[in-house]
Amino acid sequence: MTRRPQAGFTLIELLMSIAILGFMMVIAWSTTSSTGTAKKNMERLQRRSHEIRIAMARMANDLTHAYLSANEDQSSIERRTLFIGKSGGTVNELRFSSMAHRTLWADANESEQTLIAYSAESDREKSGQTNLIRRESRRLSNEQWKNEPAEIDVLLRDIVKVSFEYFDWRDNDWRENWDSTQADAQKGRVPYRVRITIEVHNKETDETLKYTTQTRVRLQEELRFFTN
Repeated sequence: MTRRPQAGFTLIELLMSIAILGFMMVIAWSTTSSTGTAKKNMERLQRRSHEIRIAMARMANDLTHAYLSANEDQSSIERRTLFIGKSGGTVNELRFSSMAHRTLWADANESEQTLIAYSAESDREKSGQTNLIRRESRRLSNEQWKNEPAEIDVLLRDIVKVSFEYFDWRDNDWRENWDSTQADAQKGRVPYRVRITIEVHNKETDETLKYTTQTRVRLQEELRFFTN
C-alpha cells in the first residue's frame, strides 16, 4: 500500500510567508500613519485659515465704517477724525476714525465713534514671533492718539507681513499711502476701497501663504452738520 505525502510548509516557505506578512503590515502602517499626519496637517491649516479669515473680517468691518468729519478745527495738528496709511514695516501703519465701536454695557457713556490703529508687536511668550495688534481708542480727541486710553487686542498671532493698499477713484489706481490730513495728499477724503493682504508662514511646507481681501468704505463724503 502506497502512503500519500503529508501537506506542510518547509522552513523556506514559512520564512517567505512571514516576510510577506511583515511587508504588508509595514505598508498598512505607513499608509495609516501618512493619512493621520495629513489629516492633522489639514486640520491645523484649516484652523489657521479660520483665524486669518476672522481677523480679515474684523479689519474689513472696521474699514467699512471709516469716516471723516469736517466739523472740527481743520488747523489742529492732532485731528479727531482722520485716515492715515503708510507703507513699510511688518505691519503697514494704518489708523483711522470709525463708527465700528460696539457698546457692550448698558447705559455706558460711549458712542459708536472710535479711533482704530493696527500695528506689529513681538509675542511676549514666543521669541521671534510677531503678532498683529488692534488698538481701539475709547474716545476721539485732539490729544496725541497714543496717549489716549484704548483697548488693545491681539488680532492675529505669528504673522510675516500685513499690508494695505488704497484705491483712489480720482486716479483710478491703487496707492500704498494715504493721508486725509495733508493738503498735498488726500485731504478730506477716504479711499474708495481698501485691499488687505496678510502673509503667514506654513511650517509644514516651509512656504509663505498669502491671503487677500477687499472692502469698500461706505461714507465717502466728509460729514457736515450746519446750524443756524
